Amino acid sequence: MIACHPRQRQAPLNARLAGVLALVLLTLILAGCATTPRLAETTERRLARQVLLDEIPFHGQRDYQCGPASLAMVLNAEGVDVNVDDLIPQVFLPGREGSVQPEMLATVRRQGRIPFPIAPTFDALLTEIDTGHPVVVMQNLSLPAWPLWHYAVAIGYDLDAEDLILHSGMEPGRIESFRRFDATWARSNRWGFVALTPGEAMPETVAELTAMEAIDAFERVQGASASLPAWESLVERFPGSAMGHFALGNARQAKGDPQAAIEAYRIAVKRRPDLAAGWLNLGLVLRNQGDVTQAREALRRATELPGDWQDHARQALESIR
Repeated sequence: MIACHPRQRQAPLNARLAGVLALVLLTLILAGCATTPRLAETTERRLARQVLLDEIPFHGQRDYQCGPASLAMVLNAEGVDVNVDDLIPQVFLPGREGSVQPEMLATVRRQGRIPFPIAPTFDALLTEIDTGHPVVVMQNLSLPAWPLWHYAVAIGYDLDAEDLILHSGMEPGRIESFRRFDATWARSNRWGFVALTPGEAMPETVAELTAMEAIDAFERVQGASASLPAWESLVERFPGSAMGHFALGNARQAKGDPQAAIEAYRIAVKRRPDLAAGWLNLGLVLRNQGDVTQAREALRRATELPGDWQDHARQALESIR
């Protein structure tokens, strides 16, 4: 998907008026059919009635540049000293007159922050704002057949007035009704994300697998040392996550902390005794630390589990014998 929407080209007066009138009429019909999104009762009880993240900076969004501008706002809020012009060549695709979602997420990673997608629900959107996280959202301001893609940053809401507050276009603090916003947001399948510093508490609504995928993608760009605080934050949020502890062990080992890695691997295999890669890595680190007895036991457990790790585990076990 490409964003943002361009200025409309000039056309003969009669054609332009006919097109505008038709579009306005159709938009009014669609708006009339749209309904105000309803929150789960538990969400509505938990949320503050009004929230405004007034410390989020505003950058005006020129033609085709709502992507870079939205990124600059959330990155500045996370302490990254970057401006719109710095981000344009990283995000903006001139041939396609806009920014695509993968490039938006990749640019956040290059800037040292982790983009966590939010669940595609109004509950998730308002919950993240209530937690203090501005949310980059993608809207289609027109019709599915003639999309006008647009990025904005959701910075607040008013439950009683049923209004959402956004930095959007050239308007800081733009107010849109829940109904109107959700109608345009739904056309992007309610796509949105928050950008966080590694080690910051996980987004309130993020699922374990989504969080792991986000941190893994960040690690492939920034390396194990940069991702280590994020893995620690993940296992704090999801203490039962075997794969989270396994990834934490890998990051600790890569950073040169084998004792801490052993601790994480032990928790991983305790949570999932069938995790062959966990037993293998635990055995290898124990062997390198000179703990032959426990290394032998861990590697033996790895050899007993089917999968791609068996041959490697057998070879490591033979090296000890």
